[in-house]
Amino acid sequence: WDETHFGKMGSYYINRTFFFDVHPPLGKMLIGLAGYLSGYDGTFLFQKPGDKYEHHNYMGMRGFCAFLGSLLVPFAYLTVLELSKSFPAALLAAALLTFDTGCLTLSQYILLDPILMFFIMAAMLSMVKYNSCANRPFSAPWWFWLSMTGINLAGALGVKFVGLFIILQVGWNTISDLWHLFGDLSLPVVTVGKHLTARVLCLIVLPLTLYTATYAVHFMVLNKSGPGDGFFSSAFQSRLSGNTLHNASIPEHLAYGSVITVKNLRMAIGYLHSHRHLYPEGIGARQQQVTTYLHKDYNNLWIIKKHNTNAADPLDPSSPVEFVRHGDIIRLEHKETSRNLHSHYHEAPLTRKHYQVTGYGINGTGDSNDFWRIEVVNRKFGNRIKVLRSRIRLIHLVTGCVLGSSGKVLPKWGWEQLEVTCTPYLKETLNSVWNVEDHINPKLPNISLDVLQPSFPEVLLESHMVMIRGNNGLKPKDNEFTSKPWHWPINYQGLRFSGINDTDFRVYLLGNPVVWWLNLLSIALYLVVGSAIAVAVQRGAHLPAEVEGLSQVLLRGGGQLLLGWVLHYFPFFLMGRILYFHHYFPAMLFSSMLTGILWDTLLRLGAWSLASSSLARGLYVVGNLGLLLGTAYSFYLFHPLAYGMVGPLAQDPRSPMAGLRWLESWDF
Repeated sequence: WDETHFGKMGSYYINRTFFFDVHPPLGKMLIGLAGYLSGYDGTFLFQKPGDKYEHHNYMGMRGFCAFLGSLLVPFAYLTVLELSKSFPAALLAAALLTFDTGCLTLSQYILLDPILMFFIMAAMLSMVKYNSCANRPFSAPWWFWLSMTGINLAGALGVKFVGLFIILQVGWNTISDLWHLFGDLSLPVVTVGKHLTARVLCLIVLPLTLYTATYAVHFMVLNKSGPGDGFFSSAFQSRLSGNTLHNASIPEHLAYGSVITVKNLRMAIGYLHSHRHLYPEGIGARQQQVTTYLHKDYNNLWIIKKHNTNAADPLDPSSPVEFVRHGDIIRLEHKETSRNLHSHYHEAPLTRKHYQVTGYGINGTGDSNDFWRIEVVNRKFGNRIKVLRSRIRLIHLVTGCVLGSSGKVLPKWGWEQLEVTCTPYLKETLNSVWNVEDHINPKLPNISLDVLQPSFPEVLLESHMVMIRGNNGLKPKDNEFTSKPWHWPINYQGLRFSGINDTDFRVYLLGNPVVWWLNLLSIALYLVVGSAIAVAVQRGAHLPAEVEGLSQVLLRGGGQLLLGWVLHYFPFFLMGRILYFHHYFPAMLFSSMLTGILWDTLLRLGAWSLASSSLARGLYVVGNLGLLLGTAYSFYLFHPLAYGMVGPLAQDPRSPMAGLRWLESWDF
């Protein structure tokens, strides 16, 4: 499963090979470091789930993730203890995470999730700790926990962009904290200014510095050309040793007869590409497909020729060199198939009102729909065209449209490459601007490309643009398994982590249903009880001291945790990208901690309402023991989901999971 991605990326760090991923680099760097320190040499291929590790030392990477995953339990314990000052509440919250099959499954493999959850929980604990030091501002513990909050925020964001949700939570806490200080008239304005400065330094400057530093290390370590090159600009690629542009020297000006690759300037679009496959029946003209492709490939090579076929052969050694100039009419002939870049009035496959672009002709002989005017953005007619530096547009002579890429992913018939169209809308956008990258012409002198290497801020900005674009491109494909956010809290459907052979351990990611349904019930109960208490307090009801103390814990401590759950869950309803069950687990951590506080408070209130002290104590102890033993027993029933089911399938009465498929949608 995802181990094939993140294990492979750990290997890339060990081998210093550049790659592209939609997540920031910190999680993969830590996995690579854990592998390196534990003796893994980065040679396992991670080709498909189920491949045997054999002699490769993978235990360091799995052990590192499992260690961070196991720390979620003490973090939850300490956070709830700080918020509620109640040992049984903290114990219950910790037990819910200990006995959850989902957290266990997610923590025992080479995945980003345990690393992300570690930083989220560490940030939450640090925030709660520095809140508790509010009566001792600027003391050593206060500075320590404030700084730790900033460090863990950088860690959470450095693993996945969903780390933004915990940043929002800490941000809201900080703003309300400062607003309260601002309203305290006993504090001098200078002291309020110091408070503001401390938070800016520890919660903005420190996290940003650390986050930027992870990218500095990322770019320093990954200095060899790899599978991620094509997602980035030509200037970016010139940094990578082994890339055709690194320390390269190529002819500076474009000439007829040159073999070139043409790259779109919109990030993560790639190279103009064609292959022998035709557009299917019913999609425009049944001619050769033209797409954009993110990876280096022979099918990205084109020969630039004059539009009139009877011109002298530019490849003839005796013919003089003739440079391509701004405003020239040209043909682009695909080197591998000898078909010309062609457009006509047929509609593009995916983008309405755009025209189809195809490969047409035989051995470079086609028709007038193969003619394109090459224009350099913001240049005068007659100027030569510089390789890599000139931003060019190709205007189709017959239809007047501009060659571009919509960025839309073609279906299986187009090999899931990106659509190329000819757009009649002449407004200049990056989708329709290209540059010439590779340039081969033995008749021309070469220049060095070292002058193109970008600065660190440029590299940092570009990598973020490519990641954001990559995330936006993660749309569900036809027949691909995806889950919906409303499925997650009800534990509607799990996720297979392994094959279903009778001989193998079959691992299935599913939350412990007793834990998850108790959490769901607790959120509903909290909203009812919390609202009732809030209304009573607002109406000026005189609560007994004991009840008032408990209601403060419930409203303040429970409110922080409910906010955490809301921030880590509801944004997924707004996301258009493909979603999986494991995206819910950070929110599940907050709901488990809320459950601990809520049930402890309810049992204390129940015990307080009883006249007899021995009866009250009995109710409290029995209630807590019942919850702890119930979750422990449910873990005993469902633990094979995490540790691997063996023997007959669940439908068979002899199976250890027989009778435990409580929902039809659980496909274990």
